[in-house]
Amino acid sequence: MPNHQLDPNKWIKLYADYLFNYTIVRVKDRETAEDLVQETFFAGLKSMANFKGEASERTWLISILKRKIIDHYRKINSKKGKAEVRITYNSDTESEGDWLEERVADNYDKNAEDLMQNEELGLAIEDCIDKLPEKQATIFKMKTILGYDTETICNELNITASNLWVIIHRARTALSGCLEKNWY
Repeated sequence: MPNHQLDPNKWIKLYADYLFNYTIVRVKDRETAEDLVQETFFAGLKSMANFKGEASERTWLISILKRKIIDHYRKINSKKGKAEVRITYNSDTESEGDWLEERVADNYDKNAEDLMQNEELGLAIEDCIDKLPEKQATIFKMKTILGYDTETICNELNITASNLWVIIHRARTALSGCLEKNWY
């Protein structure tokens, strides 16, 4: 494997958009996504000495970002939904006592309204994607939904990486406008 080198002076130019797009899909909040990308760059700077060069710079930054996203959700879940529950037990073999247990709300405990709203949003997104120009829709699906990497898409469609990101940006802008009009 080639020995990759770090160049933090180029991180924002080369990776900020990619890392932001990766994050926004997972945290669904622009400000949080921006903060996590910034924390990733900062952590990268602090741990440059640990970079072995076995992976590309981008892959290394993504691995840091993944940990930041996981930490973000751990932090949220440790603060949200905590409740103390005192359980009294009485057994023939043990003396009477009590346990203190902490419960954290389950984010996956969706009610029927949440599930219906998610389904409606999914249908609205599909409808908006269908309204995009064919090339934008194809590239958006390949990158965002199917998870193809930039190089694969560019090679398959014979476009440059810059062109790809312009098309993705236009598709996202159009989808955002469409969803604002058609989903509430």
